[in-house]
Amino acid sequence: MSTRIIIALSVVFLLTPTSSPLIAVEHPHSLPQSTQFSQLPQNQPRPGAQSQQVVGKEVSQADISLGIKKDIATKSKKSSDKKFHTEYKGKDLALDLIKVHDNGVSSLGKGKYFACVDMKAADGTAYDIDFFLTGKPGAMKVTETSVHKVNGKPLYNWKEEGGVWRKVSKS
Repeated sequence: MSTRIIIALSVVFLLTPTSSPLIAVEHPHSLPQSTQFSQLPQNQPRPGAQSQQVVGKEVSQADISLGIKKDIATKSKKSSDKKFHTEYKGKDLALDLIKVHDNGVSSLGKGKYFACVDMKAADGTAYDIDFFLTGKPGAMKVTETSVHKVNGKPLYNWKEEGGVWRKVSKS
């Protein structure tokens, strides 16, 4: 009987999310539900309604995702090889979009937002690129990109300090 209780409690503690500032995570969107964007409106029109410009609304997951996709499309269109380019360790990476993690966008506070994107190089190397944005609904602008993972191996983690997320070196 006591073995069952110990096992049950162990499972509960292992599966319960924590927001301890002492814990570094791979992405801010690895946070408990209350600090994610999943509760934000999608700013999408009702079925059958015509699309209207969003004025005075909160930034949504859809706004952030669209801002990233527009940035990638614009930069890819301008490049001679039609690839998205970013620098990593002094090397120019030519990448193709695989997936924007629409369900994992996060607010970094003070009008700054974040989402990660899966991309792939021609040689098959997979990159997780962190995109940072600012702006208003319908007008999000990418301000920075950072290579976060190479073939699934993180180069840095995230840590919350006083409600603000920052990058920390991988220990």
